[in-house]
Amino acid sequence: MLDRVIRATTALAVIGVATVAAVISYRHAYELVRSHGESGTTARLVPLTVDGLIWAASMVVLDANRRTKAVPPLALWSLGAGIVATIGANLAHGVGHGPIGALVSAWPALALVGSYELLMLLIRSEHGGTTASRRNGAGSQGNSPLDGSAPSEPSDVPRMEQAVRTRHQAGASQRAIARELKIDRRKVKRIIEQPS
Repeated sequence: MLDRVIRATTALAVIGVATVAAVISYRHAYELVRSHGESGTTARLVPLTVDGLIWAASMVVLDANRRTKAVPPLALWSLGAGIVATIGANLAHGVGHGPIGALVSAWPALALVGSYELLMLLIRSEHGGTTASRRNGAGSQGNSPLDGSAPSEPSDVPRMEQAVRTRHQAGASQRAIARELKIDRRKVKRIIEQPS
């Protein structure tokens, strides 16, 4: 019960901060775009492309983590480019007011990006808890849950975990194992650290 309250209040706080930060960051980027020659629809839409790219890339990263697959490099590159662009636009908006003005102006962009990532962490941890409870609950009684739906864990998970351990014992790095088996490096780390 307490876990649900913590998650719910954290989610509300993250969404609240993200909403406020998004509005301010959008205004800063809009004013910057307008002051550099764009107007009308273009000036209104350019800031949305930056924050939209961050959101889309975050969703792809989240999806890859939920499926325990390697994160596509394009998603990471897009996420980084979006973060640099939104922080840069906000810094540029405030730079006319000196270094402190630039930092104050950049804060909403940092808060927005941080909120996105906190929300993703919250979703990932919720998914991890659900997977663990399935493993210990209905899924542990056989290959499929009691409700007749598809199995919650692929049947080749034990083989994949064994493959990770074997390669690790042979001296392969976590990065090399993740690349070879096409899984996320954090998954490799979790498998290595859990008792066999």
